[in-house]
Amino acid sequence: MAHEQHQQLLQTLHECMTECNHCYDACLKEDDIKMMAECIRLDRECADICAYLEQAISRGTPFVSELASVCATICEACGDECKKHNHDHCQKCADACYRCAEACRSIA
Repeated sequence: MAHEQHQQLLQTLHECMTECNHCYDACLKEDDIKMMAECIRLDRECADICAYLEQAISRGTPFVSELASVCATICEACGDECKKHNHDHCQKCADACYRCAEACRSIA
């Protein structure tokens, strides 16, 4: 599996990871942090799976479709949670998560 064919996905994964990390950090600074707990947890989880899949593809993993399927599920869950919050960082993150879930589904 040459990672050239996954260039667009690698970019999308990286953008999603970056947005999730930003959202995570911004959520920690919100006043009502208890309300943001699930968002924070999923940001962390989503950033991790995106970073892992990005590395795995770069290494030529034979498990691209299995990992992409898991990644899509987590991205979608994170997007759904972020969508609930009216903060700009959450809305941007949700968009990135949905784009990433779609990209992952296309190869899963």
